[in-house]
Amino acid sequence: MNTELPKNERKLLSISIDRLIFQEGSAVRARMIEYAKEWGEIHIIVATDASFRETSIAPNVWVYPTRSRMKALYPLQAASLGRFIIRRRGITNITCQDPFLTAFAGTALQKQFKIPLEIQIHTDISSPNFGYTFPNKVRKALALSYIPKADTVRVVSEKTRKFLMETLNVPEAKITLRPIAVDVSAIRNAPVIADLRTKYPQFKKIVLMASRLTPEKNISRAVRAWPEIAAKVPGAGLVIVGTGPCERHLKRLASAAGRGSKDGAPSVVFESWADQTTLASYYKTADLFLVTSLFEGYGMTLVEALAAECPVVSTDVGVARETGARIIGWSEADLIHGVTEALGV
Repeated sequence: MNTELPKNERKLLSISIDRLIFQEGSAVRARMIEYAKEWGEIHIIVATDASFRETSIAPNVWVYPTRSRMKALYPLQAASLGRFIIRRRGITNITCQDPFLTAFAGTALQKQFKIPLEIQIHTDISSPNFGYTFPNKVRKALALSYIPKADTVRVVSEKTRKFLMETLNVPEAKITLRPIAVDVSAIRNAPVIADLRTKYPQFKKIVLMASRLTPEKNISRAVRAWPEIAAKVPGAGLVIVGTGPCERHLKRLASAAGRGSKDGAPSVVFESWADQTTLASYYKTADLFLVTSLFEGYGMTLVEALAAECPVVSTDVGVARETGARIIGWSEADLIHGVTEALGV
């Protein structure tokens, strides 16, 4: 980054895929407006369809949609739009939100205009499970190609920082560690407005999970393992908070597991996503927070759970190890052992 320039002369081109920046009141929009205080101008290109329009979200922040007809065209259209903005606005720095498609456009602009490039990494490309699908294998190959070309790299975890240095030989001086902000004091001081023990009196021990219900979260492993955990820890219940494309499958899996129990009573329950205040109460009234993800860039919920003084059992993802969570392996047997041991069995 050209940090030696006066603030009013520093002009950033940001290439993003987060459409929420167009939404008034969104957290990402608020973060960009706050971040703009460090810059003279920020120009943000966002991958969108034709329904979005160019807008200004602050006196010095402009957002430009690619208005792409197909996702495959996004990197090319982002690069084309970036060339126009660089020539018109005198951009001094470029940042890319990810090391995949946005980095394709960013590295092309860096090469053409000789402008310092930052690549941000918010997911864990170091995980052995990251390439669990063919598209992710392609993404990882792209990342390993683009990252060494960056002038600086921003990461959210020590785990990723070490991977870049040890695997890609990225110099430590080029890496910035910037964890995702979690208001720890707000969670610690939040009142308990929803007590899981009162809500689910049938459970003697409560294990909580909270996330998007997507394949990489690997929640199906916890649901499949739960009958054996419940057999080892009588009265234990699993509360899963979240929504997503795997919801129907997970509920069917839980129903089948419940039919196999001795009394047939469900020991896995689902709730839709809760607001932050309710979730803080859930952390405080659960006996354990469980993370089974295949990979995480950071792992905000496990940081929040630890802030609420709820013990955490997690696969080795994101900041789990560096924040003091109990780490488990990837197998179902590892999960069963880790959870039952954490519950005192």
